[in-house]
Amino acid sequence: MPLITGLDHVQLEAPTGCEDAARAFYGALLGLAELRKPAALQKNGGVWFGLPDGRQLHVGVTPDFQPRRKGHPALRTADLNAVQVQLATHSVAFEADDQAGVPRVFLQDPWGNRLEIVQGQHESHFGA
Repeated sequence: MPLITGLDHVQLEAPTGCEDAARAFYGALLGLAELRKPAALQKNGGVWFGLPDGRQLHVGVTPDFQPRRKGHPALRTADLNAVQVQLATHSVAFEADDQAGVPRVFLQDPWGNRLEIVQGQHESHFGA
């Protein structure tokens, strides 16, 4: 059995006071369900969201926040066109391309962190 068996969650950094914007963007706009943080971690601020496949996206408060412009999570969708319509309807700028062999969009969260939303799955292979 391999040592690593999967991906549990991705944490994005955000500034103090990010919770309402996180709920509006990741919850209301992108449709992710908010999860209850463990009681011991609630004092740290931030918000956790659940993805339909059981993985999680955590928005955590960090001092001296700086947005991540290159490193990013890639979220998966079954209908990229619907995502684009949702983003455009809410005046969220995005850039579409298919350079990786699948249709995708890049956008920024409310604090400038880079996000990717991809339809389908990138072709990948183990080994060289």
